[in-house]
Amino acid sequence: MKALVLRENSFQIEDFTAPECNEREVLVKLKFAALNHRDEWIRAGKYAKIQYPSILGSDGVGEVVATGGAEGEGLIGKNVLINPNINWGDHNAYQDMKDYEILGMPSFGTLAEFISVDIDRVNQIPDHLSESEAAALPLAGLTAYNALFNKGKAHKDMNILISGVGGGVAQFAFQFALAIGAKVWVTSSKEEVLEKCIEMGASGRVNYHRPEAYSQIKQESGGIDLIIDSAGGDGLNDLLSTLNPGGKYVFYGATRGIPSNLNLRMIFWKHLSLLGTTMGSDEDFKNMLAFVEKHKIHPIIDKIYPFENVVDAFDLMKAGFQFGKIVVEV
Repeated sequence: MKALVLRENSFQIEDFTAPECNEREVLVKLKFAALNHRDEWIRAGKYAKIQYPSILGSDGVGEVVATGGAEGEGLIGKNVLINPNINWGDHNAYQDMKDYEILGMPSFGTLAEFISVDIDRVNQIPDHLSESEAAALPLAGLTAYNALFNKGKAHKDMNILISGVGGGVAQFAFQFALAIGAKVWVTSSKEEVLEKCIEMGASGRVNYHRPEAYSQIKQESGGIDLIIDSAGGDGLNDLLSTLNPGGKYVFYGATRGIPSNLNLRMIFWKHLSLLGTTMGSDEDFKNMLAFVEKHKIHPIIDKIYPFENVVDAFDLMKAGFQFGKIVVEV
């Protein structure tokens, strides 16, 4: 089969041995895959415990073409959406710290013609979504759902701030928060992204490079109840300053690194909660799909690349100019 293979000194489409279909597994002929920042971080060598060779890609949609046992025979010929969780474990609130993996390294991922996955990893595609839209949903949609609803306890009466809204998880958090009727503020460094969010229903927006950005948010909103963020870094205190007493800051990344200082007095005096999260359980995945179907949410797609131009898709993600998910037609 053709696959995008990451080796220690190369990253290109190669002929690669097609996966076997073991018992309780199904073989999926992929139609669409989507990129996440995780894929680019692995390509750039900025991810822990990288293994070679690797086939990247956590998100995918395709047709079940074979099964390793009788249990999956009813799925043959059906188009399915793949859950990228592997070995989440028995605790719904957090993953198994020893055995948990995300599809696409070390296990071979979706940027290939075929993939073999456990039968319980495949799900029905929400009826209102195209195959390319569905492929954009799994990892980012799951992370956003867990951050917003499980950790953040989001509801319609909240003022919610989504930082760095150009990213995939942030965009889903933005769409999900709008869907429940919350008032949503967004930050970005790109004016065109901010304008698009206003068109989609954001209550306010600021360019986070402007010195008055967070005082403006606090003044306009009357105070934020929930922040969803992936940056961290030395802007953290500015973000926290927008929160109302009892507010929550939920973060799923630290792309700006560890903050050099943290205003602990503000945190304890205002009874703020700082909550970490990553991905979500299999139950969360099913709940996320049901939420997307109920509210007829369509993922924002920036561009669809043919598979032969998949490296160009990675370069676009690295440059950071996209608004929406980058999808690859396999």
